[in-house]
Amino acid sequence: MSKYKEYKGLSLPNIHKAVLKEWNEKNLFQECIDKGKGKPIFTFYEGPPSANGMPGIHHVIARTIKDLFCRYKSLQGYQVNRKAGWDTHGLPVELGVEKNLGITKEDIGTTISIEDYNKACRTDVMKYKGEWEKLTNEMGYWVDMDKPYVTYDNKYIESVWWLLSEMHRKDLLYKGFTIQPYSPKAGTGLSTHELNQPGCYKDVKDTSAVAMFKILEDEKSAFLFDGEQEISFIAWTTTPWTLPSNTALAVGKKINYVKVNTFNSYNNKPITIVMAKDLLHKYFTEDISLSDYKEGDKQLPYEIVKEYIGTDLNGVNYHQLFPYKQPEDGDAFRVILADFVTTEDGTGIVHLAPSFGADDNLVAKQNGIGSLTLVDGQGRFTEEVTDLAGQYVKEEFYTEKDEKPKYPADVQIVINLKDNNQLFKSEKYEHSYPHCWRTDKPILYYPMDSWFVKTTDYKKRMMELNNTINWKPKSTGEGRFGNWLENLVDWNLSRSRFWGIPIPIWRTEDGEEEICISSVEMLQAEVEKSVAAGIMTTNPLSEFELGNFSEENYNTFDLHRPYVDDIVLVSTEGKVMKRELDLIDVWFDSGSMPYAQLHYPFENKELFKQNYPADFIAEGVDQTRGWFFTLHAISTMLFDSVAYKNVVSNGLVLDKNGNKMSKRLGNATDPFITLDKYGADACRWYMISNAQPWDNLKFDVSGIEEVQRKFFGTLYNTYSFFTLYANIDGFSYSEDEISLEKRTEIDRWIISELNTLIAEVESNYEDYEPTKVCRLVQDFVMNKLSNWHIRLSRRRFWKGEYNSDKISAYQTLYECLEKIAIISAPIAPFFMERLYKDLNEVSSKQNATSVHLSVFPKSDESKIDSDLEEKMDVAQKITTMALSLRKKERVRVRQPLQKIMIPVSGDKMKDQINSVQDILLSELNIKEIEFISADSDILTKQIKPNFKTLGPKFGKDMKLIASKVNQFTSEDIKKIEVEGNFVINHDITIDLSDVEISSADIPGWQVMSQDGITVALDVTISDNLQEEGLARELVNRIQNIRKDKDFKVTDKIEITVEKNEAMENAITNNFSYICGETLANSLEVVNDLKNEKINIDLVDGISLNIDIKKI
Repeated sequence: MSKYKEYKGLSLPNIHKAVLKEWNEKNLFQECIDKGKGKPIFTFYEGPPSANGMPGIHHVIARTIKDLFCRYKSLQGYQVNRKAGWDTHGLPVELGVEKNLGITKEDIGTTISIEDYNKACRTDVMKYKGEWEKLTNEMGYWVDMDKPYVTYDNKYIESVWWLLSEMHRKDLLYKGFTIQPYSPKAGTGLSTHELNQPGCYKDVKDTSAVAMFKILEDEKSAFLFDGEQEISFIAWTTTPWTLPSNTALAVGKKINYVKVNTFNSYNNKPITIVMAKDLLHKYFTEDISLSDYKEGDKQLPYEIVKEYIGTDLNGVNYHQLFPYKQPEDGDAFRVILADFVTTEDGTGIVHLAPSFGADDNLVAKQNGIGSLTLVDGQGRFTEEVTDLAGQYVKEEFYTEKDEKPKYPADVQIVINLKDNNQLFKSEKYEHSYPHCWRTDKPILYYPMDSWFVKTTDYKKRMMELNNTINWKPKSTGEGRFGNWLENLVDWNLSRSRFWGIPIPIWRTEDGEEEICISSVEMLQAEVEKSVAAGIMTTNPLSEFELGNFSEENYNTFDLHRPYVDDIVLVSTEGKVMKRELDLIDVWFDSGSMPYAQLHYPFENKELFKQNYPADFIAEGVDQTRGWFFTLHAISTMLFDSVAYKNVVSNGLVLDKNGNKMSKRLGNATDPFITLDKYGADACRWYMISNAQPWDNLKFDVSGIEEVQRKFFGTLYNTYSFFTLYANIDGFSYSEDEISLEKRTEIDRWIISELNTLIAEVESNYEDYEPTKVCRLVQDFVMNKLSNWHIRLSRRRFWKGEYNSDKISAYQTLYECLEKIAIISAPIAPFFMERLYKDLNEVSSKQNATSVHLSVFPKSDESKIDSDLEEKMDVAQKITTMALSLRKKERVRVRQPLQKIMIPVSGDKMKDQINSVQDILLSELNIKEIEFISADSDILTKQIKPNFKTLGPKFGKDMKLIASKVNQFTSEDIKKIEVEGNFVINHDITIDLSDVEISSADIPGWQVMSQDGITVALDVTISDNLQEEGLARELVNRIQNIRKDKDFKVTDKIEITVEKNEAMENAITNNFSYICGETLANSLEVVNDLKNEKINIDLVDGISLNIDIKKI
């Protein structure tokens, strides 16, 4: 008969490696996929990573979340296809290649051809593909890496073009010249969702300036002048570099403005300025007269000369601040009205540079104001700005190779203003400023000709569909994502780059005619028309065969730049049409994956219908306004559907101190080293159990070690305990199943708890709550199965005959281990595989050869006994408290105590405790239980607020609740204990977890209360109790000697003890107990041990010489 495999110790890394080797050799993942064919489909979409960077520890938790739900659904009998993908375009790749080649965007097309540059990008993007595949394999993430979708493949691009053509057909694409977020260091515009990636807005300290704009004295401004030589508007800006491009000032229509006499703090000369009345306090000091002002005074006096409202100032002209260049597209240098002007900060007058602000640009156009763009696409001043030409507007734009000016551009401009008596005030100002998500450099708002998607047309529908998605956490869907949709703007699709999917739109030079290409077939046909018209000489798609979807056929051409740029088409009117040079936003690439991964609609139409929308997706919280949005937007606009039904948005992985991990800080964790050292199971279980996926995880390897020791160590020890005795007795589950009603109460209890656990675990898997799954399983294994069922059943395994009670114990424990292996397998796939196979290879109970090919167990409600679970829970709570009191008093568990008192609130509680009395007496090592009335005067209860729960739940009401709780009477305490909750007022109800109830100690006793149960333990030790305690210590030492001598658990022994007065009564009065517990046929006390003897330490300085022989 085969025996259960026994191990000398737990090594999760060794189990991990051995199981992984088996999987790879048998291609178990494919077997799992094949098993699901013909079954209901569960669809998962993989968000594509970019392989031009190394994977990190944060990818382990992200991929664990993806993997565990797919494994769970597979166990539930679903077909779960999991296709991997690679995100291959965009800024991350291009910037990496530029760095490697030592070039900038301006070099592309000059010192290096677009063709060679894109070849370098194609190679670089897969630089770390091997490392990603290795991590995926080693951590047990089952996803099809052999046939992934790749966003640079022509087939993928063709599907994306089809999506764009559908948008074009629905009039959802348009071209516009607008002010857009622009990254000078990346050389491209950015979409608003890119700008809203986490960490893009950073707190910076910039030089601010309040500039003085000298009013032009003419008939429009005559009402302002009353003998003054000069009057100036003052306007505040945190971007002084935009001042040379100023073309207007804006005021609020109904804001009150004042003409004020004061002083210029830089030259101490009298000046007259105009600003908002409500903001005077920001610049001036009350109750100081102009005559009191002295040179160098920090406090400025002021005198209001006259008051106006905003409409009075409308149309007033002023002198250009920096006369470098005049605008050619409209009027300039006058005051206009704008709704966005407020008196929250600044001066109530807003400086407008229409080229560098969307609001500025809009209001300027409405008022016929022209613009000046005195900054180029690299973020440098143009040649017209003679004293700053070629300098970057932001100091962060300089590289180490560049020669920096002595002062940043903003400071130089402020100095210029000061020297020309045009500066009223300047200081460092801390504010939040947007940065490029990839270069980490500041962005500019810049005038650009871009293609847009009319996402605003579908804003309402996107919001409606979003309400049908199960977001985990819900707050992300309603808050971060919902708010994003609420404030949606049109999607800037254009990217002025080289490596990406080209916009498939060809236009005539006058923009009157355009065509959006939807397929390679269409492009081939349009090129033929161009050739026929004599515009093109040959067709670069001539080798493409229609209807042939082979990779070879689709590799006969390339849809990237520069090849598509060379294609010139002909319009219906016979005009030349050239392709719009921009690429599309890389987020559109990934948002197209539900369709493009299957080459839809050109192939796999039925397969697409079966797998759309996704049942489940998961990515980091940074994708909320990235991939999650683009999936949702495309799906809503083109298919009037959600793209995904359930989404888990996981949080960040920080170091143990809560800091962001980075190589620069030296706190990054290498995922390969971590997996190799601890094994994938411990890492996965730690990450999922430690914090809910959407909360930030403070990663600490000591937490992994704790998971290894506590959870996996306990489960391993439980299995080892089972195999030790099962192998001795030859248990292989060959006997008939012993019916539940014939099993002992402790077996019926653990079977009930097991079925309750299965139901709760399944419910939490279905609700995408993996952390709750982990914690439920941990609690069952550690507190119920190991620490209670096995502890109470231990004798049944090693004592007595191989009878129905012993078989029941084996069958019960086997069932628990087997089902724990199956329900935990999605999270800890390697260890649970080993556990399942070690059990099944002997019993052959299951047909499935792998736990991942098995069937998720169903909870049997008929086996759930709630009353039994409840009374056993009471027993466990009483035991936990009593043992805690022993520990507090330093009374060993082996030392018997006389009595425990338990206040009971009614007959039900008394009956529950009575029914588990034998267990309590044994576990607590006490002689008797005494019941007292819950309102007995013997015990005085105390109550205090539990601020740990009150704070998060009730916030500002916490103080009110605490005050009420501190006034609780004994009746109030009894009420919350019995009912489990308490009404503070009509708005606030607290429960038992919101308070801490304790009892005052009484002489000779130790008292503790928890969860509505109170125990009082008699800690007085009589002589008889002390002797029995010593006997128990002796039994323990003898059992240890048996182990050290490698005696079998069934071996009988003879014991000889050297006489010791301190132990004489303990041995005499407990003789039968000692012999029975140690399987001793004889126990002899002699005056002098002459043979081999072992000296053992007992307690309180007592030691004993002993000799043990096997019979």
